[in-house]
Amino acid sequence: MFVRTENFREFIKLYPVVFLLILIHIVVWLLAKIPLESTQSLIYYFVGINGNISQGEWWRLITPIITHISFSHLLFNTFSLLIFAPALERILGKGKFILMYFTTGIIANVATYLLENIYYTHVGASGSIFGLFGIYLFFLLYRKDILGRDNAQVLMTMVIIALVMTFVNSNINVIAHLAGIISGFVLSLFTLQRK
Repeated sequence: MFVRTENFREFIKLYPVVFLLILIHIVVWLLAKIPLESTQSLIYYFVGINGNISQGEWWRLITPIITHISFSHLLFNTFSLLIFAPALERILGKGKFILMYFTTGIIANVATYLLENIYYTHVGASGSIFGLFGIYLFFLLYRKDILGRDNAQVLMTMVIIALVMTFVNSNINVIAHLAGIISGFVLSLFTLQRK
């Protein structure tokens, strides 16, 4: 479930949404690295800035999900997508996967807006990725049949490590991580129950 054995073409064919998300993350990051005023201005409009959101720039609740400034941030979130997202795209289907991914990310950004100060700025897919962890947490508690025992153990270990790292590392949007995992779990309760 979490081990990637596909070649590049197979991965694109099997997980087109995950591939597209990774591609968008990389393209936006590359744009941020172009030292032109036009690209820097564009990237500025992608950053979640609470003060600007309060002035009606609502898109800043969405665009941070695809925006990364540092290479390490891009690498970590891309790696997380590569490992954890394909199984969910397969289990949920493309439409429900992308809806859950962006909904949890938006909820994480709304929580950041509501709970952080007006000067707070944020970028990254972490809220959405923690939303995926919330979906997996739902599976661990209510749908173990989907995961299997070995995958459940790996996943529980990864979720615990991710939560610990949230509080250990500096410069982490703790609110987005917590809101992401909680919203992923709660949304799963309402949308993924066995029929």
